[in-house]
Amino acid sequence: MSTRADLADRLWRVRKRHDHIDAVLHASPAGWELQFGRNDRPLVVWQFATEAEARREADARLKELQRAGWTSHW
Repeated sequence: MSTRADLADRLWRVRKRHDHIDAVLHASPAGWELQFGRNDRPLVVWQFATEAEARREADARLKELQRAGWTSHW
């Protein structure tokens, strides 16, 4: 059985040419971490008090990337 601290969930992946960007949500002792990585290298980690806030931010970033020509890919 997993605990909250064990949870990690890739929310989405987008691709453009030969690059990809991932959004990954992690539970942390302080709340929730939203991590973005490009080509499996860390870009940025943001902290949120709630899972809902982190997911809303991830959704907003996904829409921005899609407007810029990135395509959803799993």
